[in-house]
Amino acid sequence: MGTGTLPAQDRVDWVDYAKGFCIIMVVMMHSTLGVEAASGQTSWMHAVVAFAKPFRMPDFFMISGLFLARVIDRDWRTYIDRKVVHFVYFYLLWVTIQFAFKAPGLAAEHGPAGLAMLYAVSFIEPFGTLWFIYLLPIFFVITKLTLRVPPLVIFACAAALEIAHIETGWTVIDEFAARFVYFYAGYLLASRIFLVAATVQARPWLAAVGLGGWVLFNGFYVVLGIDGKPFISLTLGLVGAGAVVAVSALMAKSHAFAGLRYLGRNSIVVYLAFFLGMAASRTVLLNTGLIADIGSVALLVTACGIAGALALFFAVRATPLKFLFERPAWARLKDRPKYALQPAE
Repeated sequence: MGTGTLPAQDRVDWVDYAKGFCIIMVVMMHSTLGVEAASGQTSWMHAVVAFAKPFRMPDFFMISGLFLARVIDRDWRTYIDRKVVHFVYFYLLWVTIQFAFKAPGLAAEHGPAGLAMLYAVSFIEPFGTLWFIYLLPIFFVITKLTLRVPPLVIFACAAALEIAHIETGWTVIDEFAARFVYFYAGYLLASRIFLVAATVQARPWLAAVGLGGWVLFNGFYVVLGIDGKPFISLTLGLVGAGAVVAVSALMAKSHAFAGLRYLGRNSIVVYLAFFLGMAASRTVLLNTGLIADIGSVALLVTACGIAGALALFFAVRATPLKFLFERPAWARLKDRPKYALQPAE
């Protein structure tokens, strides 16, 4: 896996746009399904969520693997700190926060002992919305461990796992099988993906025509309800992830979508904390009945989830509570001291 054609800078505009696009789709999905479940109704937003389902998480995982080639050859201690401990810290912190908010309801349903058991189980079965950052360290470690294995063999095995549609009931196993192929594709095909983005920016009208065809292609399988079938889901996931790259590359040509870029730069902030604004706004809007249209409620709940997470980030970033979104020094693996040989006297 070569890195010669990867961009030299740490941040690439269209990558941030892609992350922003994906985090909106993720929050929209949770918000819409939550509103529909609470209201007992299906809204027009359901169609938007269904359209995005084939590529929503595939693109998120593919983007997560894009820059891996830059760091995968680092020593294990540094690699584990950046790619494992980083996400473990945020998972442990935010699973505890989520549990604190849901504890009263869970305790009433399961009792104190059941509540303690559920918290303990969350260390092996990802809790709530946090399964993405639970899986990422596993993906990073597996990819480094298999460096000596021919990449095409890994990719073929990952594709076979996705096609198999494994359903054990355990999130880590099932989602690993369903998602690793996209993460590995981002790592393996990074230079080609950046080339696609550059080509799209150089030929925007041709790209727009191709995206129009993709909308029809993706929509056709979604409308028929067969987008989750073996082989079809893998195809739609890979093609859809490529379409998000193209859309993001086009958006990056203009400053009109700078807000989306900012969301992408802070996608981890939104991912960790959106449930706060989402749950609060859903409760208020449904209980008060201020807005009758359930689709509009779902859209507003999506906006509140994102805005709430960013508001919390702004509120704590210069305070002792900044550890909510910034890993403190004690949660980092310190470099081992280097001892220089002393000249003999």
